Amino acid sequence: MKYRRLGASGAKVSELCLGAMTFGEADENSFMHKVGMDEETSFRVMNRALELGINFIDTADVYGQDGLSERVIGAWFEKDKRRDEVVLATKFRFMMGAGPNRSGASRYRIQRCVEASLKRLRTDRIDLYQIHMQDLDTPEEETLRALDDLVTQGKVLYIGCSNYAAYRLMDSLWRSRTAHLASYVTLQAEYSLVTRDIERELLPLCRTNGLGILTWSPLAAGFLTGKYAKDQAPPPGARLEQRKERFARIDNPRNWRILEAVREVAAETSTSPPVVALAWLLHKPEVTSVIFGARSLEQLETNARASELELSPQQVKRLDDASSFELGYPYSFMGNIQGKW
Repeated sequence: MKYRRLGASGAKVSELCLGAMTFGEADENSFMHKVGMDEETSFRVMNRALELGINFIDTADVYGQDGLSERVIGAWFEKDKRRDEVVLATKFRFMMGAGPNRSGASRYRIQRCVEASLKRLRTDRIDLYQIHMQDLDTPEEETLRALDDLVTQGKVLYIGCSNYAAYRLMDSLWRSRTAHLASYVTLQAEYSLVTRDIERELLPLCRTNGLGILTWSPLAAGFLTGKYAKDQAPPPGARLEQRKERFARIDNPRNWRILEAVREVAAETSTSPPVVALAWLLHKPEVTSVIFGARSLEQLETNARASELELSPQQVKRLDDASSFELGYPYSFMGNIQGKW
């Protein structure tokens, strides 16, 4: 396992991050119903991840139900006493609880969210505390000052953001610098061979300002695992078989071309499609860590092999070319004239 700096910070994290969305068995009222794993299996997965060198775990207060994922991690910390071996990341912003302040990123709500997460996680600090999405109803400076206070108090070590637009992230970084507040060190964003939209503005912004990118959905909801076939219905029980609208968006010539290229590289490297798709992201210098989920020890073992796979420059280019996408104006205009944007 290789390690990289956590964005602009000095902390080191594994280049693969264990996503904890599937920790715990949620009931029928949760969006995670029937896709999680029980507590005992979650414990085994976390222990094995540490054995493989994965020291980075990412969760959120909304994962599972009523903080279920955080509670499972907290129970593991208490049982196996491995808190100090983990760089722990969690998120706040989306709906939890009841009342008019059940979502958002106001100072009032952040204080409540962090205390609730600390209690569920059974820890005295959160290593990376992330806002799950920008809040257009709350001034960015209010959010930053509340997070800065948490850093000063030692309840949070670093702060990050997720699902931000480039204009909002640039404004946030400027406010942090001019007001001498804690600044985001990472951006968690959807990024995969299928979804490369962040390359237009967010990736260059992060590169210029030293933010590390944490990628979510690196396998495009399982499409890049290779279990799907063109002109055929998704396999029974597969994630995209249950999410037919998302499969309809993915079912297009570009994405089948991508999957074919992934399969070819997997055959050349004697590995599997998901390992190739994860390794492609690890070849992007702006990426700090690739967040992947695992519902079993087998999935964990498979995905962890991505850290060992070195793709040749020709293979990376083949995957880049297969997944090329329409840049749109003004990026295509700049690219046609200067060859870059």
